[in-house]
Amino acid sequence: MGDGDPCPCGSGDRFDGCCAPALRGTPAPTAEKLMRSRYAAFVVGDAHYLAETWHPGTRPEELTVDPAQRWTGLEISGVEAGGVDDSRGIVEFQASWREGAHRGVLRERSRFVRQGGRWWYLDGEIGPS
Repeated sequence: MGDGDPCPCGSGDRFDGCCAPALRGTPAPTAEKLMRSRYAAFVVGDAHYLAETWHPGTRPEELTVDPAQRWTGLEISGVEAGGVDDSRGIVEFQASWREGAHRGVLRERSRFVRQGGRWWYLDGEIGPS
């Protein structure tokens, strides 16, 4: 993915002005921006970023990204708190995917926490597909 390409998170911004800085080490300023950058990490296959932004208390020991699964779209359906002055936030989203002839949508209500001056993905509740 090139810096001038549209960001895969669906924001409408260029990759270099949206999720690329987070993937390159700049902490996301809000829970929603962290969620969007984590989606972009799935798109580009960056398992390291996903692990590094998952809260150490809930992060799995091993995390892999399936290279056969393609993430094809993100829609944010709700945001509760998670701003620059908050310590907790919730982001609800739907992420479309395909793998071979199979297609689906992942629906999740994700919880985020800000600790040590940065946002972390805490956990998520998966909804019906």
